[in-house]
Amino acid sequence: MGLTRNDAAARRIGWIIRRMHAEASRRGAAVYRAENATKETPFKILVFTMLSARTKDETTLKALVRLFQEAKTPEGVLALGNKKLEKILFGIGFYRVKTRNLLKACQSLKGRGVPDDLEGLLELPGVGRKTANIVLARAFGKTALGVDVHVHRISNRTGLVKTKKPEETERILTAIIPARHLRTLNRDFVAFGQTVCLPRRPMCGICPIRNLCWRVGVVDEKKGNPGKKSGNRKK
Repeated sequence: MGLTRNDAAARRIGWIIRRMHAEASRRGAAVYRAENATKETPFKILVFTMLSARTKDETTLKALVRLFQEAKTPEGVLALGNKKLEKILFGIGFYRVKTRNLLKACQSLKGRGVPDDLEGLLELPGVGRKTANIVLARAFGKTALGVDVHVHRISNRTGLVKTKKPEETERILTAIIPARHLRTLNRDFVAFGQTVCLPRRPMCGICPIRNLCWRVGVVDEKKGNPGKKSGNRKK
């Protein structure tokens, strides 16, 4: 046994991701709607990812629609000013802090495109490693893994890793999972975490990967409603 404890799950990670994707898609996971709504430009993906931290995707999408009705470029966002941008973003978590960070990031992006490398993205205000990796994967198709609370929780719950910090989870997953699966892993783990593998009372009874999951730390589970949709996401 190497870096992972659950060798069986690691060997079948491609199958696991496909089953997660199918089940979460059937249940209308919010992250898939968010991906469709932000796929036009790297700037839109960056802005959505910055704003979505600690906020449900549905709430972030509404704010994003309001914002892009007013401005679609870094220069346009800057022209809104702090007061108007705060009003537009009101409702998302930490909207005042995110307003300031977005304005600073847009100032850095004036006259150039969104960086397509980790170092360049990390130089932007309000952009941490998770956000940068998600942008690299979704906007530029690069092999990168953003580890949010869903990825961290599900990776530990299934037994793929035994870690306390997202950085540790990223390091181990990147080492044990083939590169071809890393780009979509965040999206599909998040979708599954929104709909089936919930933080509390996960729906283990209807989980399509339950035979490979160790259910680490699960003390209360529910059967779940096969038709129920969910739009929750916190990072």
